[in-house]
Amino acid sequence: MVEIGDEAPEISAPLANGDIEAFSLSDELDDGPVVLAFFPGAFTSVCTDEMCTFRDEMAQFNEVGATVFGISVDTPFSLNEFRDAHDLQFGLISDHEKSAIEAYDVAMDFADLGYYGVAKRAVFVVDETGEVTYRWVSDDPGVEPDYDAVETAAEEAA
Repeated sequence: MVEIGDEAPEISAPLANGDIEAFSLSDELDDGPVVLAFFPGAFTSVCTDEMCTFRDEMAQFNEVGATVFGISVDTPFSLNEFRDAHDLQFGLISDHEKSAIEAYDVAMDFADLGYYGVAKRAVFVVDETGEVTYRWVSDDPGVEPDYDAVETAAEEAA
């Protein structure tokens, strides 16, 4: 389990940002703190609300130099459609190989639906040195993070 004070596990995966590009967490840390917002699935109601709230709060993250990325196991193609449909101005990481959700210990199953290996709703803030400075994980996919706490953590990590 990744805890505050741990070195953030590397993430290397496709990034849906209008195009599809390679993403590496270590490369992104050069630009300041990173907010990693794991979510179960694109186009679902709570996930849409969460990503749209991050979209609406982007000015606060930009102000402190933090970069926000959403992460789900959806394909980069569906994540680009999700970005377009909701005018998301930040990149979405496609963890289709499920390596990030395993490394951050945020994998969960919807066994009653026959769907296995999706992300729990979770947020990690990683500072420029690669240290996890904030961690929030919910076992209830219907619960959203405390956005004010995430903003404060991003500001403190800057």
